Amino acid sequence: MADVTIRQAKPGDEGAIYEIEKICFPDPWSLESIRYELEENERAFYVVAVHSGRVVGYAGLWWVLDEGHITNVAVRPGYRNRKIAEGLLSVLIGHTVEAGVLHHTLEVRMSNEPAINLYRKFGFEDAGVRKGYYRFGGEDALIMWRHEPERPEEETEETEETEV
Repeated sequence: MADVTIRQAKPGDEGAIYEIEKICFPDPWSLESIRYELEENERAFYVVAVHSGRVVGYAGLWWVLDEGHITNVAVRPGYRNRKIAEGLLSVLIGHTVEAGVLHHTLEVRMSNEPAINLYRKFGFEDAGVRKGYYRFGGEDALIMWRHEPERPEEETEETEETEV
């Protein structure tokens, strides 16, 4: 993955993300939805993987208080098995944890073993099933969660007050 850069997605990336959506998912998000995510949705955070100036993967999440709902992770065919999805997730989770997200969740097709194994590598655990979640094919979704260990509050020095 040394020749791939991961950066925050920005307006102008929606076309490349949409192309990946159409290739990777049977029910892709619309170009308008992706544009909204990048330009208007204050609760959205997306990253892209770039190789030789071309967006080859992306990942995104919706951020609500201390929770992040991962919406999509996708890598263009021909760039898979290069740890790009792993890099995208690492940056996505790392950035949001640093900003205060303590819990991440997602849904994944029950048949998508490579993705499930990747999520488990990041500490996601099975939490339930959404029956018939995917519109095309009616496949069930596995619900997964990961919880960041809570950091101990910084200890503050207590000073004794004395009356004078």
